[in-house]
Amino acid sequence: MPSNSVHSLRPSDIKLVAAIGSLGIPPDSGMVTVEKPTRTENKAQQTCMGVMTALSDIIRHFNPSVLMATCSPERSDVASSAAEDLLIQAKDLVRNLKENPQLDFQHDWKLINVFFNNASQCYLCPSAQQKRYLIKHMDKLVEILNYLHQEVPRAFVNLVELPEVTTMSHQGTGFSPASELCSCSGETSKLSEAVMQWSYQEAWEGLLASSKFNNHESFTVVFQPFFYDIALPSKRSSPQDSTTLAVSIWNNMMEPAGRKNEPFDATERRTIKCPSQDSPYLFTYKNSNYQPKLLKPLGRLQMREGSEFNCPDKNPSNTVPTTVHRLKPADIKVIGAMGDSLTAGNGAGSKPGNVLDVLTQYRGLSWSIGGDENIHTVTTLANILREFNPSLKGFSVGTGKENTARASFNQAVAGAKADGLVAQAIKLVNLMKNDKTINFQEDWKIITVFIGGNDLCDSCNDPVHHSPENFTNSIREALDILHAEVPRAFVNMVEALEIINLRELYKEQQVNCPRLVLRILCPCVLKFDDNATELAALVERNRQYQKGTQQLIESRRYDTRDDFTVVLQPFFEKIDVPWTPDGLPDSSFFAPDCFHFSAKGHARVAAALWKNMLEPVNQKTRKYDFEIKTPIMCPNKTWQFLSTHKNNAQDYGTWMLCEDKAPSASPPTSVHALRPADIQVVAALGDSLTAGSGIGSQEGNLPDVITQYRGLSFSAGGDESLENVTTLPNILQEFNGNLTGYAVGTGDASSTNAFLNQAVPRAKAEDLANQVQTLLQRMKNDHRVNFNQDWKVITVMIGVSDLCDFCTDSNLYSAANFFDHLRNALDILHREMPRALVNLVDFMNPSVIRQVFLKNPDKCPVHQASVLCNCVLTPAENSHELARLEAFTQAYQSSILQLVESGRYDTREDFSVVLQPFFLNTLLPILENGHPDTSYFAPDCIHPNQKFHSQLARALWVNMLEPLGKKTDTLDLRAFIDVACPTQDEPFLRTFRNSNYTYPTKPAIENWGSDFPCMEQNPSNSVPTSVHELRPADIKVVAALGDSLTTAMGARPSDSSSLSTSWRGLSWSIGGDGILETHTTLPNILKKFNPSILGFSTGTLEETAGLNVAVEGARARDMPAQARALVERMKNRPEIKLDKDWKLITIFIGGNDLCQYCEENSENHSAEEYVEHIRQALDILYEELPRTFVNVVEVMELAGLHRGQGEKCSMPLAVQSNCSCLKRSENSLVIQELKKVNWNLQSGISTFYWRRYTQREDFAVVVQPFFQNTLVPLNERGGMDLAFFSEDCFHFSERGHAEMAIALWNNMLEPVGHKTTSNNFTYSRSKLKCPSSESPFLYTLRNSQLLPEQAAEVSYWKVLVAAIGGLIAGVLGMILWRNVKGRRKDVPENLNTMRF
Repeated sequence: MPSNSVHSLRPSDIKLVAAIGSLGIPPDSGMVTVEKPTRTENKAQQTCMGVMTALSDIIRHFNPSVLMATCSPERSDVASSAAEDLLIQAKDLVRNLKENPQLDFQHDWKLINVFFNNASQCYLCPSAQQKRYLIKHMDKLVEILNYLHQEVPRAFVNLVELPEVTTMSHQGTGFSPASELCSCSGETSKLSEAVMQWSYQEAWEGLLASSKFNNHESFTVVFQPFFYDIALPSKRSSPQDSTTLAVSIWNNMMEPAGRKNEPFDATERRTIKCPSQDSPYLFTYKNSNYQPKLLKPLGRLQMREGSEFNCPDKNPSNTVPTTVHRLKPADIKVIGAMGDSLTAGNGAGSKPGNVLDVLTQYRGLSWSIGGDENIHTVTTLANILREFNPSLKGFSVGTGKENTARASFNQAVAGAKADGLVAQAIKLVNLMKNDKTINFQEDWKIITVFIGGNDLCDSCNDPVHHSPENFTNSIREALDILHAEVPRAFVNMVEALEIINLRELYKEQQVNCPRLVLRILCPCVLKFDDNATELAALVERNRQYQKGTQQLIESRRYDTRDDFTVVLQPFFEKIDVPWTPDGLPDSSFFAPDCFHFSAKGHARVAAALWKNMLEPVNQKTRKYDFEIKTPIMCPNKTWQFLSTHKNNAQDYGTWMLCEDKAPSASPPTSVHALRPADIQVVAALGDSLTAGSGIGSQEGNLPDVITQYRGLSFSAGGDESLENVTTLPNILQEFNGNLTGYAVGTGDASSTNAFLNQAVPRAKAEDLANQVQTLLQRMKNDHRVNFNQDWKVITVMIGVSDLCDFCTDSNLYSAANFFDHLRNALDILHREMPRALVNLVDFMNPSVIRQVFLKNPDKCPVHQASVLCNCVLTPAENSHELARLEAFTQAYQSSILQLVESGRYDTREDFSVVLQPFFLNTLLPILENGHPDTSYFAPDCIHPNQKFHSQLARALWVNMLEPLGKKTDTLDLRAFIDVACPTQDEPFLRTFRNSNYTYPTKPAIENWGSDFPCMEQNPSNSVPTSVHELRPADIKVVAALGDSLTTAMGARPSDSSSLSTSWRGLSWSIGGDGILETHTTLPNILKKFNPSILGFSTGTLEETAGLNVAVEGARARDMPAQARALVERMKNRPEIKLDKDWKLITIFIGGNDLCQYCEENSENHSAEEYVEHIRQALDILYEELPRTFVNVVEVMELAGLHRGQGEKCSMPLAVQSNCSCLKRSENSLVIQELKKVNWNLQSGISTFYWRRYTQREDFAVVVQPFFQNTLVPLNERGGMDLAFFSEDCFHFSERGHAEMAIALWNNMLEPVGHKTTSNNFTYSRSKLKCPSSESPFLYTLRNSQLLPEQAAEVSYWKVLVAAIGGLIAGVLGMILWRNVKGRRKDVPENLNTMRF
């Protein structure tokens, strides 16, 4: 059944299609015959029938019984008006419909099309004129529509507006005769046309929607605009055929009222739209839920966005600068701008929804020059500059066009294109010259130029006129005028924005944008499909606009005067439409037309421009995040000038003044005859420093540190040129412009930009070999590199990342492993790389990182220390861990030196590795507050920034030209590093050979004796009666108790069968072989004070053991027996006067107790029992021996010795029965428990301080703690130095005994409470301490000025800590250990089942 309501009318309900009005084509201008009117009328009738027939054919797909279409003929009576003619046609139509026998006039639905045209063009006029026109024409139409409403039941009426060119230009053709043409008083720019066209359509829609015709169920009138091609009337074209017009009318009927859009192209025009299941009806105002946009209440005023301004330094230069390259913000006195409607401020202050108001130019809100209110309410460049100089001139205020007084020096013109900039430049210059409020010659000026949006929007219609070349030439002509005419000017050339993202706003239906306006303003962006070649061409044209502008500025065309420059500001290069949290484009950034910026948008753009102005030229933000409101950036404290090419990156560039830049006469065959100009390839290997992490990161932007600015890397970067960016490749390019291999821009090692910079962030020495392999492959496979013929410079720097993690596994990151990894990588280069000079650069000392990071907690991310570089940043000052770090650092550096000076890589004529030591010592700039200067570092305070890298590159270059043996090994970051030049006498990059350098050889060490430096050698004036006044020369007798470490087992090498030989004469605490100059022992030291000393051991025989009662394999439980044996020996030696002679006895025991710990019940190895056995021995000595000084040496930390096991030991301890704990050294749980027990034994010794041994005047017990923190001696490669150990890797060699003797002697001369608690096993003949006139005595508790009560208190604290810590650790450790022991048989030995 047909619908009873026009608002639910389906296409299948239509029975007949009809039309009234004029439809035809313009007559041939050459036709002047009297028959012309008649022939034109016939043609018009034919056209109308063709359109209506085509429309009927479409409806016939839905209703096959639709009747033949009908058109009422136009009248040729010249006396009738258009309105009269249209009414006559309406009456004729009604009569024909009533007389049609096939039509049920009362019940059948009719589709009637009323055609009229806007011949007056008043739709282009401002709204007041437009409104008058609409009312006038509505009055004329109302009679016709009323007639149809009264006479025709069941009718759907299309009021179809046709462009003038589609209608016949004769009397009665247009709805408005020529006499009614209006002359618009307002502007008729493209923007005004677009806005007024939209307004015109909305006005018709609103009038009809609110009329009586929309309130009936059987009759409605719907406005159907027909915009074939929106342009000026003179440019419009006719429809090609009747079908096109019919399809256009039909498709309009398929679109809801208020959302009818013009089809962009012929394909879209010919595509017939279909009703949908959700919307099966012809759209009326009622079923479209249409809300008149021009009639609905407007929103509140657009919110203006101010900013906080907290820059501390707002002062101008001390004197007016004469160069634009030293221009501070406060020096600016005048501001100007050129551009289009985005600079004119169109719509910036418009209320939401008020599209008409977009024609208003809110110049006072313009991002680059607006001066309304102040920075706290309106963010603009002018308002930012007014914070520095409140007397700024030239900014615009309020509203108005460019020719109004309020515009001032804002000469942007709405709708302008690049070819209009010249006129703007001429006018701006004249305005400035004629303005009496400024000093044109002396005042510094900022001029911002921004253009390109309108060019791009129309570029597809005339690609030749809008070519990138023409665009760039237009900008060049305008800038040339400024350059020639304007003194003291800094010109911002803002890149054309990336316009393609306008499509996102247009396509999102949930965003209320006037799409008709957007389609008119920017058809070339919106009219093509996503995959269309035309759209791709537009994107490329956009990019070429940007590139051309960039090339123009980088040509330095405008840097020929010191008082003028043009700087490219590229923040618009890549732009994303801001989004709301709901996932929609954020229209709050845009004016009501969705094309121009709102006040909020202008504010964000102003902040982006200002940020660009302060950023170094090669580090400017190219993709600004407009969604985030960031604080106004302040000039850098150490660099307060606006950035230009010449002051780029705070003097990061370098001037190269070398005269001789020629290559060798013929390509050299020897690396020792290599000139800089011979280098054809550069490459680099290393970690994040070489990869460029954070070089270009701005202050405070910590997340950006992960960005790898490879083009700025000191050893491999090739961004820009040496004048702007100082890097080794840029220096070398001064000698050879065809250099290749350098990195540019940003990216990881696999990126194209990286090229031969194969450094990887956080890489360690073990990763270096992989980098070498990748480098080799890249060189071999790249056509730019002639692998076999080109000379290459490869810079290698590694080590810091290893040190950052060394404390997590000191074996894995040992200097020995570091050495091996580095050697492996260099070996590959040496084996496979022809014609190469390798720079091996010392890494940055971790102490530098510590200073900067830890002394600037307000600037550095100290809370991330453990993540960034744990082992370097977390150790406390003066801690054992920090000492280990320093030791590892020195060992790493020694490894590098040892590897290079081995001559290993000087075996080929075309290859050499040269150590460049400039980084060995770094002098940090210190600020007035005493803190290291962080301006040389990235935001993480670890990685160097470009300021630092510039100095690194200069220092590296200088090192490369310095001969070996005379290379600079210190980098002063603040110093001026003069970039050296090769000379005629010294033209080559220096190697060992062309430096006449011989690698040093270490002199052979003949013995382990020591030099005796002491002057105070005399005994006391009389034999002392108090042990607290005992001088070394007062000692008459020496003795020792202990185990095989005191018998000196294995002190000298021998075959394995005699490994058990005890070399007692070499024993550290009791040996007396030779003299001090050849054998360092405690007795030999004492002989220097008293040559007649008794008791020392000599040789290896028992008969010459003297008072060395130590026994191999002894444990603490054996000490009482040894004490009794010692007393007996002393009593039986007639030369010893027991009551009068002062005796020095050394007890060292515990190694075997620890060795046996793992095999026996742990309860038998408590600290209490250990202490008790030693106490019993001391009690014996206390009771039996007068005048005695007893050294009790703390047991050494045994766990570290398991590192020495393996192939390097002739009898590894893992197979010896006397130290079974080390059999299980691979079990970290066992070692941890062993360390706990070890510590408990050491701590228990402290109880001797408060026992009764302090009660006698002639007896003292002193604990000597030099083994408390046992540092395993390392060789230069960081491995365990076996020279200190016997062949079993457990007992000490003669060298080890010498070091123990020195440590014991030095401990004896140190006050109690201030004794050294770690060993320092490094060779030196001058480590012995001496008694002085101020401190002539061996130190005891009392003469250390510690009262017994104080000592007890201190010791009690230590014992308390030891007891609690030992109890907790011991209980936990034993539970775990027993679990391990209990499950040992169930777990395969090769599985590491327990690991901390």
